[in-house]
Amino acid sequence: MGKFNKDIIFKGAATALVTPFDENGAVDYKAFAKLIDFQIDGGIDALVICGTTGEGSTLTDEEHRECIRFSVEHIAGRVPVIAGTGSNDTDYANSLSKYACDVGADALLLVTPYYNKATPKGLIKSFLDTAEKTDKPIILYNVPSRTGVNITMPVYRELAKHERIVAVKEASGNMSQIAEIAAELSDDLAIYSGNDDQIVPILSLGGQGVISVLSNVMPKETHDICQKFFDGDVAGSRELQLKYLELINNLFIEVNPIPVKTACGLMNLCSDLMRLPLCEMDDANKAKLAASMAKAGLI
Repeated sequence: MGKFNKDIIFKGAATALVTPFDENGAVDYKAFAKLIDFQIDGGIDALVICGTTGEGSTLTDEEHRECIRFSVEHIAGRVPVIAGTGSNDTDYANSLSKYACDVGADALLLVTPYYNKATPKGLIKSFLDTAEKTDKPIILYNVPSRTGVNITMPVYRELAKHERIVAVKEASGNMSQIAEIAAELSDDLAIYSGNDDQIVPILSLGGQGVISVLSNVMPKETHDICQKFFDGDVAGSRELQLKYLELINNLFIEVNPIPVKTACGLMNLCSDLMRLPLCEMDDANKAKLAASMAKAGLI
């Protein structure tokens, strides 16, 4: 492994931030500002806006753009802003990505095209098309459980050659694949864990941090898992990873972001309202989540 050849967007923990809605179902910008400040006060290293956890798929185009613009303005350079602008329509992803660049987002998070999917050649062409039509660093987002598409090594190899494709959020859960990326492409692709239960394993392979759901409710602790590792306190990092494993698991007891939005509601950070097809948690699962939150000292 040599020297990393590209600028790193952030090192540590970035929160895949929830998008708060009011009782009328509109984006609640007052609560949004409160969430952002809670994150930054907690020592978070970056914020991802309008990702999967931010219910980007049910935001209108106007809302999606305004959430990005508002976040950039409210964060005001305190931490990097990463805009979730991926789509299964590359032209739309390009339009949204260009807007995010224009309003000052620091980087883009591009998920693999979902539902219509793509061949490896299509994936390469799609990501490169966006990279060529925008001017900010790009984090690829590999989450086959949601998209039905896995970014394979030949695709990673090709995309890593582009100067603006600088990182990957790996949520495949496939540690063998992640090890292969680290072994072969660590000079050109920073690796971020996309799964909160795999932060320390991915850091041990040379990962630069996590794009986290857990940090919506525990920004400081998620940052600390990474920072302790970077500081050489691997045992301390591992201890925190395992201490919060039960809570992490219960934050995925139903499809994300249902549990974390519910958790934010229980902590009075924002409303727990979601947009269909997401809906309120099953009562038994909610009780389980609340119990693990109480054990972690959150409520």
